[in-house]
Amino acid sequence: MRILRALMKNAAAVGKQVDFYSRFSPSPLSMKQFLDFGSENACEKMSFVFLRQELPVRLANIMKEISLLPDNLLKTPSVRLVQGWYMQSFQDILEFKDKDADDDKVTHAFTDAVIKIRNRHNDVVPTMAQGVVEYKESYGTDPITSQNMQYFLDRFYMSRISIRMLLNQHTLLFGDKVNPAHPKQIGSIDPHCHVTDVVRDAYENARNLCDRYYMNSPELVLEEFNAKESGKPISVGYVPSHLYHMVFELFKNAMRATMELYGDSLEYPPVQAHVALGLEDLTIKVSDRGGGVPLRKIDRLFTYTYSTAPMPLMDSSRATPLAGFGYGLPISRLYARYFQGDLKLYSLEGFGTDAVIYIRALSTESIERLPVYNKSAWKNYKTIHEADDWCVPSKEPKDMTTFRSS
Repeated sequence: MRILRALMKNAAAVGKQVDFYSRFSPSPLSMKQFLDFGSENACEKMSFVFLRQELPVRLANIMKEISLLPDNLLKTPSVRLVQGWYMQSFQDILEFKDKDADDDKVTHAFTDAVIKIRNRHNDVVPTMAQGVVEYKESYGTDPITSQNMQYFLDRFYMSRISIRMLLNQHTLLFGDKVNPAHPKQIGSIDPHCHVTDVVRDAYENARNLCDRYYMNSPELVLEEFNAKESGKPISVGYVPSHLYHMVFELFKNAMRATMELYGDSLEYPPVQAHVALGLEDLTIKVSDRGGGVPLRKIDRLFTYTYSTAPMPLMDSSRATPLAGFGYGLPISRLYARYFQGDLKLYSLEGFGTDAVIYIRALSTESIERLPVYNKSAWKNYKTIHEADDWCVPSKEPKDMTTFRSS
């Protein structure tokens, strides 16, 4: 009984701290700020002082939104597990709230805590996804719940990307000092990321997957257009792992569509990639001739748990399937939007699809896009959606001859 009271008291104390930190808005950083800090004045103490304030704010903002989810979703084992991870990580950071920033032992202990938090959150995406599946299987979903869930998951996963970015920068800069695999990177950012190298790498890995699953694969036709410096290879300050994640997903989709449309043909139309750098945007377009999708399905492709592929069976004896649980595109779009870019699909049904990634070319314009918990966010969960103010088209047009004028 005494232990239970102590636990309840602790939970109430943590709840008060979450309320306190959620009143602050997160402080978005630009790519230039990340680069400047990492290259010119990378100081573990400065990073420690910033993160011990910023991490609780980012965690508390999204924890308040988790608490607004439907009770039955919150009760699923998977969501409770995720909530527990966030609660623990929040408490781990607050341990350092009043510690001496000039003490090397403190800053080293903080770096160890950050690594532990990063590892604890490794499986957040599939675990939250499993919670949504558990909820849908038990209670089903209606359009309003689905809409709220889409709103929440976009914000939740975006928050996770941003928190992970901060954790990675700190651990890569101060954990091992130099990233042995990428010595020229500043943390997880490459100041001169060669875009076509990442595109080729993503294509080759998607192709290996395609060859294993379909015994064949389409070729790549890659073209580069540098309007800024004609004839020079395109490079930009960016996170190569984010770029790779997006392009790999687009190549997987393009290849699957091509292979399934052309079946056992001996020849397949190539997948085309165009990389273009202008004054404001870096644009990557991946085009296939895999038959496209109808317009009404485009938005669905960005819906969590919607996948055009059948749910993969967990059979380790087979090659990894090219499609999975439907999170590839929505998460890829979040990576693009994280630094103020975007990812869009344009489809020609009966022909093929163009998928376009937009990235800000200037590091000063690439600024984190972060969810903020406030009244507007709260209303999105609590407002009962009104009836649509546009007509819903019926399947059968009305027979106008039945309406006689009096």
